[in-house]
Amino acid sequence: QVQFVESGGGLVQPGGSLRLSCAASGSMFSIYDWGWYRQAPGKQRELVAAINNNAITKYADSVKGRFTISRDNVKNTVYLQMKSLKPEDTAVYYCNVGWNSPLLSSWGQGTQVTVSS
Repeated sequence: QVQFVESGGGLVQPGGSLRLSCAASGSMFSIYDWGWYRQAPGKQRELVAAINNNAITKYADSVKGRFTISRDNVKNTVYLQMKSLKPEDTAVYYCNVGWNSPLLSSWGQGTQVTVSS
């Protein structure tokens, strides 16, 4: 069973940057597609970015050009580099397996990102 731990969140001013990490267990990491999701208070969880097992990526329109998803198959880790952060990026960020939607019903604890001056 795949388990993952998200980290790297924090409080940052508008225009700032953060890099999130998702460390995953299991030997099948490299064959999975991975996605980063976020959930803001009172809103549904949404897909922010995804990367497949050929390192092809896609992004939500709201983060395109500002966020970059990447993966390290040796370290079993997926990253989300975020720059030019906006207050509307404030949310808890999660990772999960899948390209269009989460394939695992269980989630990690997530990592809180707060963008505020």
